[in-house]
Amino acid sequence: MLNEVPQLAQLLKLLQQVPYLASKNIYRVANYFLTLDNHKMEQFCGALLDLKSNISKCPVCYMWCTKGKACSLCSSLKRDQSLVCVVESWHEMLMIEKTGGYKGVYHILGGLICPLEGIGPDQLTIMSLVKRVESGTVKEIILATSQTPEGEATSSYIASKLKMMPVIISCLARGIPVGSSIESMDRLTVYKALSERRPF
Repeated sequence: MLNEVPQLAQLLKLLQQVPYLASKNIYRVANYFLTLDNHKMEQFCGALLDLKSNISKCPVCYMWCTKGKACSLCSSLKRDQSLVCVVESWHEMLMIEKTGGYKGVYHILGGLICPLEGIGPDQLTIMSLVKRVESGTVKEIILATSQTPEGEATSSYIASKLKMMPVIISCLARGIPVGSSIESMDRLTVYKALSERRPF
């Protein structure tokens, strides 16, 4: 049946390659695009092309920002550049920012160590973090990885890389349930865990 509509078959094939999109939803997503009017479709496609052309990762913290520049937090004089919160992804960084209580900067790892998925330390931005600490401007590192086996393993690895350096290493208080991710927590829980952090 789909062979008669190769354009639709191609769209479904591309949607199957999108991570985190459940296979049962690709037909709904395809239907959404098919029912968009031309103006909205142009807006959607234009936004994707504009993103691809004009944003890149901040060379300091690895948050998405305007291409060729450091992000607004890394370049802000109002943020405490000596306090670095290490998170797995940019959406977890945004979750912490929503609490309104954190005034330091961030370092985004781009994932967690997970040998079963072929993700080792070299696939993450850990060595860039080590270099940031070596620069001498960082006084404290807050390890804010999720309390999962992968998150704990990643935090332990980072701590082992930094243990000989003159930097305080702390982690979030255990107010966040074990096995959960920061992204799924409410603001108050994240804020309490961050403000009640303890030595790692």
